[in-house]
Amino acid sequence: MIGKTIDQLKIGDSDEFTKTISESDIYLFAGITGDLNPAHINEEYAKNTFFKGRIAHGLFIGGFVSTVIGTKLPGPGSIYSEQQLKFLAPVRIGDTITARVEVKEINIEKNKITLETSCFNQNKIIVVDGKAIIHPPKEKIKKNRNTIIPIKQF
Repeated sequence: MIGKTIDQLKIGDSDEFTKTISESDIYLFAGITGDLNPAHINEEYAKNTFFKGRIAHGLFIGGFVSTVIGTKLPGPGSIYSEQQLKFLAPVRIGDTITARVEVKEINIEKNKITLETSCFNQNKIIVVDGKAIIHPPKEKIKKNRNTIIPIKQF
C-alpha cells in the first residue's frame, strides 16, 4: 500500500471501509478499553434502556474512520490532528457499518487536510457523523506485505 501525499489528493476524493458487527467485536472492544458499560455487554440490563437492547460502543464504530484514514485515504503514514464525532443512531450486533471519508479542504502549506467523516448502516442511516483534520504522509510509504518486522528482545 502507498499512502497518498498532499499533492496526490484532491477535493472530493473519498474511500470506505465496511464491517458487520459481531458480539465478539463488542466484547473484545470492551475488554481492550475497559469500557464494561452494561448497555454494551449485558442484554438483560440493556433491554430496560431506551435502546431496548445492547448497542455497540460509539468509539468502536468511530474507530472505523481511523481504519479508512490509516489504510486507504490518505493511507499509511497519515497522522491524526483532530476528530469530531456525533453519535446519531445506535449500532446493534448484526448491523453492517460503512465508514466513509471525503476530502473537503486541502492546505498544502501546512500539509493538512480536512475530511468529512461518517458511518452508516445497511439501511443507509447515518450512525456517526463528524470531521477529521489529518496530516498526510510527506513522502510515499510503500508497505511490502512480505516484510517481517523484527520484535525487539527485552
